[in-house]
This record gives sequence, C-alpha cells and structure tokens, in this order.
Amino acid sequence: MDIICPGCGETDDLSGEKQGDDIIISCGSCSTSWPRDLTPRCGTCGSTDVREARQAIVEKSRGTQLSIQSFRPVWLCPDCDPEKMARFLVSNRPLPPDELPTESEP
Repeated sequence: MDIICPGCGETDDLSGEKQGDDIIISCGSCSTSWPRDLTPRCGTCGSTDVREARQAIVEKSRGTQLSIQSFRPVWLCPDCDPEKMARFLVSNRPLPPDELPTESEP
C-alpha cells in the first residue's frame, strides 16, 4: 500500500526513521510527521483480516536448476487470496514464488 502524507497528500518526498519499535514518517513538502501503521493489510482490499504464510525465494544455481535460497513472509487475505491460502493451509509448505528466474543471464 502506498504511504501518503496526511497533511498535503505527498507520496514521493517522504522519509522514515526508526525510533524504538516505531517508524516515524516525515514529509519533505509540508514537514508533517506521523508514526507508520505497521498493521499487516491486504494489498488489494486493505483488510486487516490477513494470515501470514511463507513464500520461497529461488535463484538459478546451475544451468536450469532452481534452488530455494530463503523464505519471505507474505500476508494472505481470505477474500482476495482464497486459492493461495487454501494451498498453504492444506500443504503447510512455503508457497512458490510469483515469478521464476528463468531468463538467461549474460
């Protein structure tokens, strides 16, 4: 979700600074500062009714062979991501990446 200044509507001239457990966002246009809301939300509908899952991060290791390098947390919405959520809940395995690194490297 995009971060928008509540004072002037700016979306580009924003910076953040970690202060303890919070991130304070500052607007370079109007000097407004506010704490960033770290509540997980659905990127499509904005709902806070989301479930955490893991998604694999893969890289080409040799030839066309792909290897899992790590995992990243993703938030799944029951309304917007029902297929992904069902697949994760049934298998309890990390979701595959959205895109595979299949293009040839120079």
